[in-house]
Amino acid sequence: MNIVVCVKYVPDAQSDRTFNDSDNTTDRVGVDGLLSELDEYAVEEALKIVEAGEGEVTVLTVGPDQAADALKKALQMGAHKAVHVKDDAIHGSDSVATSLVLAEAVKKIGSPDLVITGMASTDGTMSVVPAMLAERLGLPQVTFASELTVDGSTVTIRRDGDAASETIVASLPALVSVTDQINEPRYPSFKGIMAAKKKPVEEWSLADLGVDASLVGLEAAWTKVESFTKRPPREQGQIVTDEGDGGTKLAEFLSAQKFV
Repeated sequence: MNIVVCVKYVPDAQSDRTFNDSDNTTDRVGVDGLLSELDEYAVEEALKIVEAGEGEVTVLTVGPDQAADALKKALQMGAHKAVHVKDDAIHGSDSVATSLVLAEAVKKIGSPDLVITGMASTDGTMSVVPAMLAERLGLPQVTFASELTVDGSTVTIRRDGDAASETIVASLPALVSVTDQINEPRYPSFKGIMAAKKKPVEEWSLADLGVDASLVGLEAAWTKVESFTKRPPREQGQIVTDEGDGGTKLAEFLSAQKFV
């Protein structure tokens, strides 16, 4: 079984994330970044499926030069090969344009039996790209999988909601997005880290995919950030000494702030 896993390079949540002053887009170059945590579950699930049978896992990303780090992590985990789509014209693309580039890249990779994604990216958290990608590829989509089983020509998932769990079956090929409940992603072993250095990584541009540059980028985006302001530093809190009336003072503070 051949599986394509779409992964994303995102700013580290622990770093000081910000926007570019020039065009108000997310700064993905001047900050530390990494493979989106939610995408690690997608990579792990693909590896489990292939290890239980046969086939290969191709990881695919769209982004600047630094996005190669996301591919490196996935290859160290055990993915067999990687594709990096990078082109200056992609900068500022929204979800619609991103799904277009991903779809054309998947088509160029070949005809995978399964396309797996994370449930969302940790920087955008919109969860819309999987559905858009499935539509562009003409594949059935089974999203938010907490459990995934491939049996012959079908894929079955369990989707856990607040009030109930659903079992959904789709014919292959299909697109599946997985949640962080589906598995426990492995850590790259020393052997995996060394092996990743020899695995093939292809770099494609928009021209390689036959995508018109006017369809992607900030100018083609449906929405734009007009302005941004850095969050002000936290002010020092008020220290109240309890002299027997601490409870009263706390109640008065909560009442003044309309918390009670």
